[in-house]
Amino acid sequence: MSTLTTAPVASLLDRLFAEAARITPSSIPGVADMMARGDHTHLMRSKTEYRRFYSALKDMPLAVSREAGTLLYMLARGSNARTIVEFGTSFGLSTLHLAAALRDNGGGRLITTEFEPSKVARARENLTEGCLIDLVEIREGDALQTLATDLPQTIDLLLLDGAKALYPEILDLVEGRLRPGAYILADNADHSPDYLARVRDPANGYLSLPFGEDVELSLKLR
Repeated sequence: MSTLTTAPVASLLDRLFAEAARITPSSIPGVADMMARGDHTHLMRSKTEYRRFYSALKDMPLAVSREAGTLLYMLARGSNARTIVEFGTSFGLSTLHLAAALRDNGGGRLITTEFEPSKVARARENLTEGCLIDLVEIREGDALQTLATDLPQTIDLLLLDGAKALYPEILDLVEGRLRPGAYILADNADHSPDYLARVRDPANGYLSLPFGEDVELSLKLR
């Protein structure tokens, strides 16, 4: 038994994943046209225009898959993580998995950041319903600012699931505090080629491999 597989978290996740499956880009005005034109790929990778893309998706959960969520729980639980940083809260599905692991590890601190105010509100509601809000600090605003200060001395796990163009910059902010043996999971990492080149180069101190369709799992070696 675990926090992840028992009430209230298990039923909450079932509901949220079902909701995420119903809300598709084609159901959001303007987004379907953007994707049909192929604009979304450019916007996801742009360091100056990513806000335009993600603002258009403010009503979409942008959830990790069930498999990636379970993997996050397993990584955090198995490594006895106590300090976690998440880039890209959205509605908080990945946050719930990570916070559940912290609960089962005996407590800890999860710092997550989201620039869309409506998503911050939804995530806070979901974490409160899951009885995990006490473990989570939600920082609202641009992650390049919200993660620039007041981070834990050591970080056990980093989740990258926000604007893909910013993955290298977010890693810059957090890297010096990642302990040897810390995990990094980057969702949709194929949209951040600079990030992939960095973590896949052994000279940079990581062991990295693709997991599933578009997740990159990395281990900090030193």
